[in-house]
Amino acid sequence: MPDILKTREGEDRRVGVEIELSGIGYDDLVALSAELLKGIPELRSRYVTNIETGLGEFTVELDSDPIKELDLTDERLPESIREFGGQAMDVIDAAAERIVPLEIISPPIPFSNLGVIESLMDSLRDAGALGSREAIYFAFGLQLNPELPDLQPATLVRYFQAFAGLYEWLKHRHQLDVSRKVTTYIEPWHTRYTELLMEDDYHPDLAQLMDDYLEYNPTRNRALDLLPLFAHLDSDRLKRHVQDPRIKSRPTLHYRLPDCDINNPEWHFSTVWNDWVVLEQLANRADDLAELRALFRERRKLSLHNLTHSWRETIEDWLSKKGYV
Repeated sequence: MPDILKTREGEDRRVGVEIELSGIGYDDLVALSAELLKGIPELRSRYVTNIETGLGEFTVELDSDPIKELDLTDERLPESIREFGGQAMDVIDAAAERIVPLEIISPPIPFSNLGVIESLMDSLRDAGALGSREAIYFAFGLQLNPELPDLQPATLVRYFQAFAGLYEWLKHRHQLDVSRKVTTYIEPWHTRYTELLMEDDYHPDLAQLMDDYLEYNPTRNRALDLLPLFAHLDSDRLKRHVQDPRIKSRPTLHYRLPDCDINNPEWHFSTVWNDWVVLEQLANRADDLAELRALFRERRKLSLHNLTHSWRETIEDWLSKKGYV
């Protein structure tokens, strides 16, 4: 568990989890998830089902808006198309479930209840769930939406700095060899932004913090996507830089992992979570974070160590010596 388990208001910190997978049909995934979560499923629209549980409302859906919204039986269509619609939809459904990921979206869950996610993913693996390693076109991911202890600029900066320092280590830990060869990892933050962020005298207010990030990263395509958080904090300022209807306001970070290796028996959700906890610990230990920033800046200098070691190797050794891993 992270060092800080409560928000500034004294509430349990929570995290939302989004799991992408294939290998199980939509109806079977809904039924299995409802059974495992001890919940009641309710179909809300085509390929979107809510499951009410003791932890809140989970959602199972097909991760493709065009297919979810497609309806060839719509009465506004010509009769000839509607007559063919049922058969066509069966073909589309079968293809979609093989190529487009199905997604399970959790409600915000207290950190102490994350064993439910571990059990769910292990059970889905046993039921035949497939992840990224199964096929090149399975670019499935896993996403964490962790709630922060508070939303003060100084707290945000600490978490951003910890992520910037650990990015290459996290990338190496969670991108499969097969996807390294055929895809790029979700983009890191712009280099000029991380250089600014990692200076010891970087103490912006919220407006400056947002403007600095958005000047260099006006996109959702980032491994740690801050746009949902910024939409919550100051939507008007965000819209001056980015206008994208896909951005959902959340008072959390939005961490996109590149792969979901759910069908690997050696892979577990707890591994992903424990690596995030390393970031949590580092963000809340001022002396270690200052040492990391100095090491990060040092890597830009010409030296024998920098010529013979990658930053990932350097940070891996440092984390080991400091007792984080």
